[in-house]
Amino acid sequence: MSTMKRRMVGIGLGALAAVGALSAVTAPRVTQAQGGGLRGVWTAQPSRWKTTDGGTATIVQLVLRRTGPGHDWNSSFPVALTDLKGLGAEQTRGARTDVHFDLVRDAGTIAFEGRFDEGDGAGHFTFTPNAEYVQEMRKQGYDGIDEEKAFALAIHDVSRGFVRELTALGYAKVPLDELINLRIHGASPEFIRELKALGYDHPSVDELVNLRIHGASPAFIRELKTLGYERVSIDDLVNLRIHGASAEFIRALKDLGYDKLDPDGLVNLRIHGASPEFVKDLRGLGYARLTTDELVNMRIHGVSSEFIKALRDLGYEGVPVDDLVNMRIHGVTPEFIRRVNGSKVAAASVDQLVNMRIHGREE
Repeated sequence: MSTMKRRMVGIGLGALAAVGALSAVTAPRVTQAQGGGLRGVWTAQPSRWKTTDGGTATIVQLVLRRTGPGHDWNSSFPVALTDLKGLGAEQTRGARTDVHFDLVRDAGTIAFEGRFDEGDGAGHFTFTPNAEYVQEMRKQGYDGIDEEKAFALAIHDVSRGFVRELTALGYAKVPLDELINLRIHGASPEFIRELKALGYDHPSVDELVNLRIHGASPAFIRELKTLGYERVSIDDLVNLRIHGASAEFIRALKDLGYDKLDPDGLVNLRIHGASPEFVKDLRGLGYARLTTDELVNMRIHGVSSEFIKALRDLGYEGVPVDDLVNMRIHGVTPEFIRRVNGSKVAAASVDQLVNMRIHGREE
């Protein structure tokens, strides 16, 4: 199976039109093949993708659909053109070209027939399970793999080799749905080995999937190590990624004197938008070396550089952070201050202004 990341894309109008055209010349859609096997319909659109080695490859986005009484199932996934036996690039680009091709997986083979018309393909498919696969999986403790389960295992390419590698890494008898989840999100044996080399020995399946979903990759972990973050917990790694606390963000804060903030502190800054740019703006206004709690508090209550500049223009220079926050909490705006002070500069103190707002007075 290709190592490229999976992605979901919508079905183009051309592909939908191709399905309609095909249905006019082929048998009606069914979900179970006469004589055995699972059946359904497919659409496909090829595109060029960049590969990790800097080259390009043709990837076919396959959409499979099966319907029946009470259910409507579909799945969309990318497959390298080279994995579709019997289908060439020229056939996908041709006008009204009849095609027959196979996607051979360890769990079984999906046979496709239909037509491509200038890049849009559609037709019917039939799935045939691999009896040898089912038997060997049973020996490994996976009983009850029926046609439906074999079909799901084939779509996501849960091979016997994949299961054996997981077992060798200490993940024996992982439930089928978790095996599929690992494959969907690209939590491969190689990924597990890289994590182990970085000090993360035997994360749970849920943790592996979570790391992959949020892009907490070995490369990200290595970047954190260079910044002094050794053995960050998996929950913290995921949290950092969810909230965009990147290596660049951490490095920029470090350059501003915020060295070795804990992951919770970094996440808090990101959640509330206390960015390196915000810190620089405040320093330019005379607020140097504020604590992270002060930065977050200012952001929560809307103490912006514009608010501080407006106060300064009204004669309120160097107002302490706590007072700035208090003013914002109680609605002491520049407009309110102008009404109270009139033409006088800083006639009322900050405490007086806050008290006036609390008690609804303007004099």
